[in-house]
Formats: sequence, C-alpha cells, structure tokens
Amino acid sequence: MKGRIERPFSWIEGNFLAGRTFRDFADLNAQVLAWCENVANAKPKRALGVAPSAAYAVERPCLQPLPAVLPPVYQVVERVVDLQGFVSLETNRYSVPERWVGKALSVYLYATEVRVCRGEQLLAVHARLLGVRDTKQKLPGHHPTPQPRPRTPPREATLLQGHDPLLDAYVAALVRQAHGRGVRPLRRLLDFKRTYPKEPLLAAVAQALQFGLFDMGRLEHMILQQVAGDFFNLDDGGDDA
Repeated sequence: MKGRIERPFSWIEGNFLAGRTFRDFADLNAQVLAWCENVANAKPKRALGVAPSAAYAVERPCLQPLPAVLPPVYQVVERVVDLQGFVSLETNRYSVPERWVGKALSVYLYATEVRVCRGEQLLAVHARLLGVRDTKQKLPGHHPTPQPRPRTPPREATLLQGHDPLLDAYVAALVRQAHGRGVRPLRRLLDFKRTYPKEPLLAAVAQALQFGLFDMGRLEHMILQQVAGDFFNLDDGGDDA
C-alpha cells in the first residue's frame, strides 16, 4: 500500500520535474496542467484498462458539480435516548422529545451546534456546549410538565342542576366538599329529588346549605320533618269528627 501511494510522487519527480525550469508559480501551474493533459492523463493505466482522459470522458455525463460553498465539517455518532429524554455527547446531555426515549438516534456534531436526527427527520438543534462538562441542556417544549385533565362533573350533578338555583348551589357546594366528585351523596340527593315533593326538599336543602351540612342521612331526616310538619298537616276540627 505504501508503494502505491509513494509511486505517483516518484513518477512526477522523474517525468515532470526533471530538467524543467520555472519563472514563477504561474508558469509552474501552466506547465504541470499541460503535462497532466498531454502525458499523465493520456497514458493508459493498468487498473483502469484505459487512459484517465478516456475514463473521464465516459463518466463525465454522470458527474455532478461540486457545491459553490463547501458544507460544514461534522462528526456523526449514534446515541440511544436515556430514560430522562437526553442524548449524551462529550460528557454533556442534550434533550430530545420524550417520545424517542429508548430509541437510537443519529447525532451530528458541528463546530457550534448539535443536531439530533432520526433518519432524515430533524428532531432537535442545540447550541454546542463548549468548555463545560456534565452539563444538561433542555430546549423549550421538551419534557413538558404533565397537566392534570379537568375532571368532568358527575352525571348525577348534571341531572340535579338547572332546576332551581338553591339546589344548584347545594350541588356545587357538595361537589367542592367531596373534592370534585361526590358521586355517592349526589346519587342519594338525586333519589331525594325524585322521591320527595319539591317544597320540603328545597326547604331542607336551604337549611343544610346555611349550616354547611352534607350528610345525606341527616338531610333526609330534615326533609321528612318538613314533609310531616308543614306540608301534610291534617285538619283536626273537621265536621266528620
């Protein structure tokens, strides 16, 4: 391998440089360009089977021009996203979206930035951490704090509301007192509404709301007192006595 690398330099020294003189670097470049075109590239090569100039003429239609600006130099490595949603590089850690935890990703290390990709999909672009070690960098939007979903009111509360403002207020207070649910007491309250007359029910609810009473057993007792005492009094002085 070393002889194959060194032989072209020996050939140039023995076939181009020997016996030549140059006025300046421009003259040197002109002479070496003419020598390459007329001698070096015109000589058939054993490895190619043809002269380099002939091989170039065949391949030229398939060649693509080089970019006007050279792309930045980078190093690419493979990293697996850890359980906290970071990839490690040079002792530092860079965040990626949490859905990629446990996945192998390609990390492109540029002079001033770090790009994390999954195939051709760009997942994150970080400013490269330079001059520091064991530092963690998280982009906005990565690893958001889970927000609790608002709890929908129980079905029983929906059935109870909308009939009377007093009952609505009591239902709302009952739900707050039960920390957002209170399904069992709401279910009993719904049974009361369906079983007892409206007036004694609302009278008992008003008293319960005034004193912050949410025990359904005591509320039912108050309803029964209202029913017995105020709404079904019998006339003891009738003619049939």
